[in-house]
Amino acid sequence: MTIDNSLDDYILAHTDTEPTYLAKVNRETHLRLINPRMLSGHLQGRVLSMLCHMVRPHRILELGTYAGYSALCMAEALDDDGLIHTIECDDELEDFILENLAGSTHGHKVKLHIGNALDKINQLNETFDLVFIDADKREYMAYYEAVLPKVRQGGFILADNTLWDGKVLQKVDPNDKQTIEIMRFNDLVTSDTRIEKVLLPLRDGLTIIRKL
Repeated sequence: MTIDNSLDDYILAHTDTEPTYLAKVNRETHLRLINPRMLSGHLQGRVLSMLCHMVRPHRILELGTYAGYSALCMAEALDDDGLIHTIECDDELEDFILENLAGSTHGHKVKLHIGNALDKINQLNETFDLVFIDADKREYMAYYEAVLPKVRQGGFILADNTLWDGKVLQKVDPNDKQTIEIMRFNDLVTSDTRIEKVLLPLRDGLTIIRKL
């Protein structure tokens, strides 16, 4: 076991356990879906839940549902009249996501939208307390500019994968559009005077943004 793995085990041992229904989603995702590493997972899921308990949002927008794991983590912090709008572009995941939502006592707080995220954002007439961006990395800048006007003053945006496996520190292949756009997004956020921000080395990088 490497030191890094030992630290990961120690962190998880001193963090709340993964709820049973989320452990089931985690397991089914690894059994049934391609690229299960896209799942937020135990540690990040507990962080998302804790952040939402701190912020106490009423309306949340999520870009990139995948299996529904992260949406359910955030839903734990919502009152019964709270709502998460979550957008997934892959219609083949719809049945799997709905199955996972139905398996949780928090699933009724999550409304699934299937389609292009930018199109769906424009159709939502809502003001959001928190937005979680975890969709197509090539569109992060477009997502950010689309959602920022819909976030209330003092509200938050969470952007996942902003360290992108450490590729942000490496020489970038000109054809690697995902890494290029993540780096452009990070530079945009760094220079944006409309917000406060902090990039955390959590999992694959999580940037917390507060709208001024």
